[in-house]
Amino acid sequence: MSLTQVATAAAPTAGAAGPNGTVWIGERAGTVRVLDGQGLSEPVVDITGETTTDGERGIADIEFNPDFTRFYLSYTDVDGHSTIDEFEVADGEVQADTRRTVFFQEQPGAAHNSGHIAFGPDGMFYISLGDGDYSPEGDPYDNSQNLGSLLGKVLRIDLSAGDPYAIPPDNPFVDVPGARGEIWAYGLRNPWQFSFDAENGDMWIGDVGHLEREEVNHAPVGASGRNYGWPLMEGTRQHRGAEPPGHVPPVHEWQHGLTGFCDSVTGGYVYRGDQIPELQGSFVFADYCGGNLQALQTQNGQVTGVLDLGANAGWVSTFVQTPDNELYVVDMGGFGGGGGTPVGAVYRLGPA
Repeated sequence: MSLTQVATAAAPTAGAAGPNGTVWIGERAGTVRVLDGQGLSEPVVDITGETTTDGERGIADIEFNPDFTRFYLSYTDVDGHSTIDEFEVADGEVQADTRRTVFFQEQPGAAHNSGHIAFGPDGMFYISLGDGDYSPEGDPYDNSQNLGSLLGKVLRIDLSAGDPYAIPPDNPFVDVPGARGEIWAYGLRNPWQFSFDAENGDMWIGDVGHLEREEVNHAPVGASGRNYGWPLMEGTRQHRGAEPPGHVPPVHEWQHGLTGFCDSVTGGYVYRGDQIPELQGSFVFADYCGGNLQALQTQNGQVTGVLDLGANAGWVSTFVQTPDNELYVVDMGGFGGGGGTPVGAVYRLGPA
């Protein structure tokens, strides 16, 4: 495969397909820009000063509703808490004076906040949240297996009803005493990126591992209530206790130490575009630190092979899928230690 650089950006962490075939990019420190022929525009959204880049914080994701009349911004506020704001969109432009908060979750620490967002094929709004912080033992607050907490979960809410949202009545834990009705899946550590297959609606989750394993999880369309095991399990390995009943193991995992620096899965998309026929139906992903693009060949949700795509995109923080199902790859540019802002890049994925 080939990568064509189309823009540079200041520590980009998020991206979304926008109105009229545009691509929007979110930069970690608080700005959102639109990709055009010259690169990225001046900021169309700017919350600099309302977020922080301490720890793993900042802008986590951006998203539009299916008809591009609403724009959603997922970020951590200055106190480090997960926040999702909604804006109305008119003539392809965000209306700043319509901003309102539709979701808020306190965070106990500066790591594993996740905050990825997406509309599913059912029209519901999905949110991923990590377990809340890093510790050597894993999940220090015991959130991921706790159905009374939203942390360490994928959530499913209805933004077309309620104030600011409604809980869909077919969510799996709605009638379970003590459980939060928003929960769709649980037992996750730091599900930084998830996506839906544009062809069949299946969900794919890249869940960042702890000390030994990185994992990719798969759920057929509509499969709810799945327990992916953390912190009792790290991938297929017991981590802190016995394997829980009903544990759904990953469809792909790998042992740490392969990149020589760090290991952190960045989930992407099942490729459904036309430009790369040999990639059709394969789940494209990367390691944030290693940067090498890979793809899982699949059949009926089962992995049949792993492809090295022969391309490296640096510090891969996210992927963007366009309306015609082609892919952009976003390079954050590095961790940003020492007070500086890394210069990252946006690439278009194409044939070799």
